[in-house]
Amino acid sequence: MRYRLDIGYDGTAFHGWAAQTGLRTVQGELETWLGRVLRLPEPPVLVCAGRTDAGVHARGQVAHVDLDLPGPDEVAGTLARRLRRALPDDVVVHRVTVAPEGFDARFSAIWRRYAYRLADRASDPLLRHTTTTIRGELDVERMAAAGTALLGLHDFVAFCQAREGATSIRHVQWLQVERLADGRVEVGIRADAFCHSMVRSVVGALVEVGTGRRDAAWLANLLDAPVRATEVPVLPARGLVLEEVGYPPDDQLAARAREARARRTLEEP
Repeated sequence: MRYRLDIGYDGTAFHGWAAQTGLRTVQGELETWLGRVLRLPEPPVLVCAGRTDAGVHARGQVAHVDLDLPGPDEVAGTLARRLRRALPDDVVVHRVTVAPEGFDARFSAIWRRYAYRLADRASDPLLRHTTTTIRGELDVERMAAAGTALLGLHDFVAFCQAREGATSIRHVQWLQVERLADGRVEVGIRADAFCHSMVRSVVGALVEVGTGRRDAAWLANLLDAPVRATEVPVLPARGLVLEEVGYPPDDQLAARAREARARRTLEEP
């Protein structure tokens, strides 16, 4: 039986999501405690919606795990209660539910939404682990206007760390830049998926525009780059939060998973 886990974590003390020998990771922590609280002979394997890098946080991470245990509804309730008591303070499982047929935390997702928070003026020191400080004042309207060039289906290779066999074609569905009530600047971005370091690079490029070091045309032209653009800064991980993951209706989950496994092209279906 497949179970869905809705997860949040402070990524400060983690070496990212993916399990790594000898390092503390979110996946490793959760799998260890899943095995312990269910008294399994071996820890089960979690699959998440989007692997986060070292230092990146999450409010709305989603994962699934397959367990061969009787009474799935009872297992879900027991697992939620026991994990709530057992897990360390920097990771929480909000909910455990029996997953609908065809659900895959990674491949069934139709979008992921991230937020990156910046400070260009004195800010609350209690927010330092989730905020990146920028030198120079940010022009929010200038950043928002430049960001419209990134909307739609594009090859984001200029913003991505290359991975062999992986595509950098992504569909950015929504991008917003706003100044929050506490004075910080928040960049929100939603896409069907993100390649490695894409969000931190996109925000880094927007900061270049927002501080006046680059113009909107420079950012738009990056979409024509054939390789990773070395002039695009990759901002620190601490400002980035995976806020939410979206899924289609239950009767479309399996079809979406099949579609997501296919190699992307720049032609819309």
